[in-house]
Amino acid sequence: MPTNLNSSNIDQEQWLKRYYYARALFSIVWVAAVLVVGAKVPTVAAILLVAYPAWDAGANWVDAGFSGGLALNRTQRMNVWVSGIAALAVALALHQGMNAVLAVIGVWAIVAGLLQLGTALRRWKSHGAQWAMVLSGAQSALAGGFFVAQSRMDAPPQLASVAGYAGVGALYFLISGIWLTVSHMRRQGQVA
Repeated sequence: MPTNLNSSNIDQEQWLKRYYYARALFSIVWVAAVLVVGAKVPTVAAILLVAYPAWDAGANWVDAGFSGGLALNRTQRMNVWVSGIAALAVALALHQGMNAVLAVIGVWAIVAGLLQLGTALRRWKSHGAQWAMVLSGAQSALAGGFFVAQSRMDAPPQLASVAGYAGVGALYFLISGIWLTVSHMRRQGQVA
């Protein structure tokens, strides 16, 4: 991480901390809603399944806006489109059953994970804590492959599989936020 951060980098780092914490919080609430309400109420489960990639599209759009705009952030621009299309595809797949939904989520997780990996690698030059985002992107792509394979099995997949995936994502975002916070405090001389 560079030792002489200019004002723009400091503002960007502050934004990334808030962004990572917000992503973690949303995922934690989403997982809780899936496990507590979605597991019992199919309509709520359906709404939550569509909301997850839709949230990812919106979050990437807002983050890109705070990071120079979509034109400068190609991986995030692509992720906005991929996640938005995935939300629509999940809505359509709901009519075909959970296997179709899991297949769509799997393909989305692969592509969105690789795009997140690309974003993290680009940011690595100017910001810390990107190792967790690199791992998150790679893990997302691997989990997506597992989801696609699981969607082809005879037994209907469980909603808890997607909740576990989102929970691991929340952990990565939380680690990134904490890492940036601690790094900032160290630079300020607040932590030894």
